[in-house]
Amino acid sequence: MNIPVINVGIMTADEISISPNPDGSFTVSDVPIGIDFHWERKEDQTFLGKYSILEREDGKKTLINAIPVEDYLVSVISSEMSASSALELLKAHAIISRTWVLAQIQKRGESNGNPAKSIIETEDEYIRWYDREDHDHFDVCADDHCQRYQGITKAYTPAVKKAVNETMGEVLTYQGEICDTRFSKCCGGKTEAFENVWMATPYPYLRSISDPFCHTNDEKVLSQVLLKYDQETGDFYRWKVILTQEEIKTILHKRSGWDFGDIIDLIPIERGDSGRIIRLKIVGSKMTKIVGKELFIRKILSESHLYSSNFEINKKYKSDSIIPEIFTLYGKGWGHGVGLCQIGAAMMAEKGYSYKEILQHYFPGTTLEKQY
Repeated sequence: MNIPVINVGIMTADEISISPNPDGSFTVSDVPIGIDFHWERKEDQTFLGKYSILEREDGKKTLINAIPVEDYLVSVISSEMSASSALELLKAHAIISRTWVLAQIQKRGESNGNPAKSIIETEDEYIRWYDREDHDHFDVCADDHCQRYQGITKAYTPAVKKAVNETMGEVLTYQGEICDTRFSKCCGGKTEAFENVWMATPYPYLRSISDPFCHTNDEKVLSQVLLKYDQETGDFYRWKVILTQEEIKTILHKRSGWDFGDIIDLIPIERGDSGRIIRLKIVGSKMTKIVGKELFIRKILSESHLYSSNFEINKKYKSDSIIPEIFTLYGKGWGHGVGLCQIGAAMMAEKGYSYKEILQHYFPGTTLEKQY
């Protein structure tokens, strides 16, 4: 098997400004990163490989970068975490990033161009998950929706290239099938099962496991996983969000499109194995609806995203009212929590675990195979 080439959707906009460089790379102006998250911003980014412009039916344009998977991985590892991270962490991440992206290429080939169905809706319930439904014309996107890919904008180091080169072509498989490896920043102490976040397809290697490694205040470890703008986020292992009645009512209306009126209650109907809420009943004075899955819950309860859907709810009332005055959410973790916990993996590497031990901790029962 030769090294595959991956098609990455860099950005979609009315106009896209591209400047060729003498070394054969090209620079793109105002690429959005962290889309819809609290650190969202724009950067000028430089890429290798070839590019094409897709003219969309809505009049917008999509920039697609075609690049060999191994070159893509050097950028992903440098974009997802500090290039000065421990070598065993970098190797573990190179393998799961390679495995995941090859699984996405395979899934796209099997879909025969049919878009994935990711919404289940009834009169009383709206369940939505976010996976590949926006990617009909390329394999993966360049932002957090898939995995961060910021070209050669982020500093490459010999350690990153060493990690990618020394694991060249290595992927995780389960019973001969390439794995759909996932990762998040901080699981909050326990990882989540795949089917509670995405489609209802249980994967034995993506079960919920206890993770004693992800709670740390060690700045050296955290700096390996949290880039400069990630470090604007604090207290993500345990966090608290306070919303007044006016705030939660306004945010829910704006983010969901539904007018619940005054918010009377938030009732967890179903939680995943880690405690993440996957079905939440929102009781309003005008309407009531059950919503899910975890990312949709995080989106509609925040101007950007809640850190996770693993939270408990406390309500404070005025003495003469049945309408809560304040909702306080006490939460755990940052991200969906499925698969590898980046902070936990960084701590394991710091404690001397090998990349193979890290992978077996987060993806039990898998086999490491060299495919090219």
